[in-house]
Amino acid sequence: MKVLVVDDEQLSQKNLQVLLEGYPEVTDIAFASNGNQAIEVFQSFQPEMVFLDIEMPGKSGLEVAKALGEQAAVVFVTAYDQYAISAFELNAIDYLLKPFDDARFEQAFTRAREQCQKREQRINFNELGELFDAMQDEREQRYKSRIVIKDLKRIRLVNVCEVNYILGAGNYVEIHLDNGQHFLHREAMNGIENQLNPRDFIRIHRSSIVRISYISELLPNERGDYKIRLKNGLELTVSRANKHKLLSFIQD
Repeated sequence: MKVLVVDDEQLSQKNLQVLLEGYPEVTDIAFASNGNQAIEVFQSFQPEMVFLDIEMPGKSGLEVAKALGEQAAVVFVTAYDQYAISAFELNAIDYLLKPFDDARFEQAFTRAREQCQKREQRINFNELGELFDAMQDEREQRYKSRIVIKDLKRIRLVNVCEVNYILGAGNYVEIHLDNGQHFLHREAMNGIENQLNPRDFIRIHRSSIVRISYISELLPNERGDYKIRLKNGLELTVSRANKHKLLSFIQD
């Protein structure tokens, strides 16, 4: 069985490669880093199964899936759950939310393998309810409702619903609350980002995460770049790498 992995992050590609190499039926793995390349590689490689990211340079994963039609079993692999309905409308076999564990990957791989063996790529829509329930369980387990902040004298429990924005500060993050307080917390930005529900928070820069509802204005400049103004008046830069995520929320 030939498998195509499409993801613009090298670490995600490597993670999927390691997992796939654990299945003896996988005989060959190809890789693509963007949507346009994915279609080209698919045409020459002709895989039976595709693990496909959604937010990528060039064509999105949804556009790639639409172009592939029912030629392969497609499993979406993404950090964002808002695309699930569109994915299943494109006959996705499964929808893996990053970060996922080995057991969840095995479930998705098994479902895709069964579809390949049946030589039909259309999902059984009677199973959609179960899939959405499983996604809801994953989301509730993954995202924190409280952040534990430790210092020399005490341990604070901060409710995530009180957090308005988070700024990077070296090996720490600075967590700013709705009441005006802020606390230093020893954790990397990537770690804290993975604990927050992307429906509520968005990473706009390598050093800043903001609550979406706390954004009051989007400030474009003549170069096509953006800043945001928060409700407290603070202005933060939006990196070019994260601009498309912010604009997608606004357009929705």
